[in-house]
Amino acid sequence: MLTLSVPFAVGGDADWPQWRGPNRDGHAAPQDLMKSWPEGGPDQAWEFNQAGRGYSTLAIFDGRIYTLGSSEGECFAICINAKDGSEHWRTTISRASVSEDYNHGWGGGPRSTPTIDGDQVFVLSDIGILASLDRTSGDVQWKTDLVNDHEGKIPVWGYSDSPLVDGDRVVVTPGESNFLLAVDRKTGNRVWASKGVTQGAQYVSIMKGTVGSVSYYVTASKQGLFAFDTESGEQLFSDTSTGNTVAVIPTPIVDGDRLYHTSDYGAGNTLLKLTSEGPGDLTADSVYHLADKTMRNHHGGVVLVDETIYGFSKANGGVWMAQDLTSGETLWEEKLRPNRSGSICFADGHLYCYNDTDGTLCLVEATREGWIEKGKLKLPRQTELPRDKGAIWAHPVIADGKLLIRDQDLIFAYEIGE
Repeated sequence: MLTLSVPFAVGGDADWPQWRGPNRDGHAAPQDLMKSWPEGGPDQAWEFNQAGRGYSTLAIFDGRIYTLGSSEGECFAICINAKDGSEHWRTTISRASVSEDYNHGWGGGPRSTPTIDGDQVFVLSDIGILASLDRTSGDVQWKTDLVNDHEGKIPVWGYSDSPLVDGDRVVVTPGESNFLLAVDRKTGNRVWASKGVTQGAQYVSIMKGTVGSVSYYVTASKQGLFAFDTESGEQLFSDTSTGNTVAVIPTPIVDGDRLYHTSDYGAGNTLLKLTSEGPGDLTADSVYHLADKTMRNHHGGVVLVDETIYGFSKANGGVWMAQDLTSGETLWEEKLRPNRSGSICFADGHLYCYNDTDGTLCLVEATREGWIEKGKLKLPRQTELPRDKGAIWAHPVIADGKLLIRDQDLIFAYEIGE
């Protein structure tokens, strides 16, 4: 399973230091939170309105929030005080993308979430500039370009994966001949690359898993899932079930010797059982592959809670859904129009379901019995930046008794601690 090395600094027990939380699975750290909300939702703590353009979500470490944005021709990382929303620092990491770099029809700006580990912040711009920043000052320690330095290629809607820190490595997806790549966290120099797979980068963030004595990195391309040995870089297995010809986005769910993945555009979802006979050997056997009226998650992610997968499916016109992990059976659906998609996270027995169109977020009990809503809030206002065809696509984050949600340049903090 995923472990993060923190050699220099330790944050709080309720931090959210990277994409999808402490373990990259959409679960917040354990903390006591409100089990229901008053009408209108919890109290708003503050608003920040200078986050810039982009879909990056937030990382929280030791009372500070880190995210990415772009404006006035620059792509930048920013650090915000989690208590009051004041800005600590802002550092340019690359030029801002333009429509010639990739398709801006659904909105431009950075998509990746920073990863905080020790005294470093690792960030990836939408045009492929990977950088390490000093966590306290924001000073740039090193940069490397996934395209010019590592033969990568910007995908159709921009680089989107969030860096995985694995000990002394930072692992990302340049795509093409160096499909996956790891650089040294201190220097930015290449130390590892996947072998035998030449695929374009998609929008999936890499996960690390371990079965027996074999550790692997897993991600996906349009051809489906690929897993590589963390030592040799050799391909261990592949699976085509959730590949599609348009875009593969959700992060896989690693659960011991099981691997769950889903994507949209008709792909559906799959559960794989992983076995290993020893070093360099990892076999993936299909438990099921389901398509059509089942979980087809676009880009809002899914969470696994007590053998149940929760998330938004594009099936049946777009519904929130619960699915039994073992069998793949759909347990319940909930349609919330005008929303056509949504992102999710889990904390203290509840789902936080952030809807993409009307700016609402629902607090929902995590149960297999049905949609049991325990509260709802609505953004006090939505961004005035032009969305083009895009919507509210940044994921919700929970840390230290606060719910944090973003809509482009706007970040809102709510007090949800018990």
